[in-house]
Order: sequence, then C-alpha cells, then structure tokens
Amino acid sequence: MNFVWLLLIGLAVVAAAFKGTMGAVSDAAFNSATVAVQLALGLIGGMALFLGLMRVAQDAGLVQALARAMRPILKWLFPEVPKDHPALGAIAMNMGANMLGLGDAATPMGLKAMEYLQELNPNKDTATDAMCMFIALHSSSIQLIPVMVISLRAASGSKNPSEIIIPTLVGTLCAATVAIAASKLFSRLPFYRRAVAAGVKKND
Repeated sequence: MNFVWLLLIGLAVVAAAFKGTMGAVSDAAFNSATVAVQLALGLIGGMALFLGLMRVAQDAGLVQALARAMRPILKWLFPEVPKDHPALGAIAMNMGANMLGLGDAATPMGLKAMEYLQELNPNKDTATDAMCMFIALHSSSIQLIPVMVISLRAASGSKNPSEIIIPTLVGTLCAATVAIAASKLFSRLPFYRRAVAAGVKKND
C-alpha cells in the first residue's frame, strides 16, 4: 500500500511538472495538510467523550454485564469456546465498542480476544472457526451509533451529522448477517474441513 501511495504521488508530481502546475500542486498539498489537522482536532471532543463513557462503563462493571447478557448469542456464535473463558468477555467488549462506532477502542479489545482464542487453538498455524467468526464480526459489526462518522460529519460542518444513524444501522445489520452466514457456511464445507484436518495432522 505504501508503494501505491508513493506511485500516485510521484505520478502527480511528474504530471504537474510537464503541465507547469507545480505551484498548484504545492498549494493543494499544504492546504490539505492544514485541513487534515483541523479535522483531527475537531474529532478530539467526540472521541474523548465516548471513550470516557466506555471506560466508566468498564470500571462500573457494565461491560461484564454486557458479556453476560450476550452469553446466549456468543455461545451460538462460538460454540467451541468454554462459557467462562475470558475470550468471550473480550469479544463482548469488542462488539460493544464496535456497536458504538468506536473502532479505536475496539481494536485493543479485539487483539486481546484474538490472543485468548489463539491460546485455545490446537493448531497454531491455522485459524480456528472461532477466530474466523470473530474476524468476520469485527469487520462487519452492527453499529448502533456511528460515533466516528458522526464526529467527522460534525467537524466538516454538516447541519445534521446524526441523520446517518438509521442507514448505518440497516447497512451494518445486513453486513453482519452475511458475515455470520458465510462464516457458518464455510466452516461446514467438506473442502474446508479436509483442509483443517490435514493441517492438524501435519502439525501433529
């Protein structure tokens, strides 16, 4: 990806040199850098608010309560994970952060959940069904409140930055449904099962 960006920048500079518009390219680069800084500063308030609320919820035990409330769903999604394993708590925290649109807060929780799932993995070189399901859910999580997008719209001067809540909820609900169905389907395909069995045998 770094090579792609470098290539695009190089082509833009070369094209500007041939057309004699290097001044315009330089002005656009500096203006874009200024806008990026202003946009990032505008996001601090919203991110600090919701990240703080998540920390308060975690310290108050609400995250653990969420994990218990989600236990029936998590048991169906991750049947091979023991019911009292800390992986389920980390997964619940990750899903809760994603539901609030806090991708930055969800990432460390997701890494911790994957670490726990790897501990349960008998074949360290092959992802388990639980790991694949978790990645699918993390990538397509249902978002009740897309905080990051709302903050971006507010920082960009939108008159109604929260109007995307319903479309985002519908879109992410469809995405999560497809992700769960695909993960469950692929875990039952004979070809996939043979590949997993062969990997376990090889490592044994």
